[in-house]
Amino acid sequence: MYRLSKLRFGFPIGLFLMLFIDGSISRVFSTQLFRPSAIMVSHLVVLWLICAVLFEDGYDVPIARWAAVAGAIFDLYYTGIFGVYVFIFPLVIYLTRLVVGYISPNFLSGLLIYFIDITVVEALSYLASRMVHLTSMAGSTFLVTTLGPTLALNLALFVVLYFPIRWVYNWLK
Repeated sequence: MYRLSKLRFGFPIGLFLMLFIDGSISRVFSTQLFRPSAIMVSHLVVLWLICAVLFEDGYDVPIARWAAVAGAIFDLYYTGIFGVYVFIFPLVIYLTRLVVGYISPNFLSGLLIYFIDITVVEALSYLASRMVHLTSMAGSTFLVTTLGPTLALNLALFVVLYFPIRWVYNWLK
């Protein structure tokens, strides 16, 4: 069914659009998002991937493969360390599919799943940065200055973008 739908081309286009919008938001709003007291990282790529799992509805979109490709581009272009997001993005897809197996996807369960996924993405990214000595931030400082504000920003983005993204997925089907 996936091969016959517009999702075949629309999903990767939307994914790379979200990838570039993520970077643009970080660049344009850098003074507001990256302050010493609070660091907010937008994860629109993760939002697009999670919504794909929530809305795929039997289309069997190869989300994990596209997540690995988006992770490679994200690593090379934004972080400079190859391998972190290549594994984190597909892992988040796997985790989301496990949770969706137990919870029927709707707005509130999607919000909960997105909360868990952003926490996993940020925590694994922080641990990877600690392992290669890119950061010396303490865990408690990470929770207060990075994880909390990042969750607040991304949950607000989820609330604002959930229904437009659902409309796009329905249109692409």
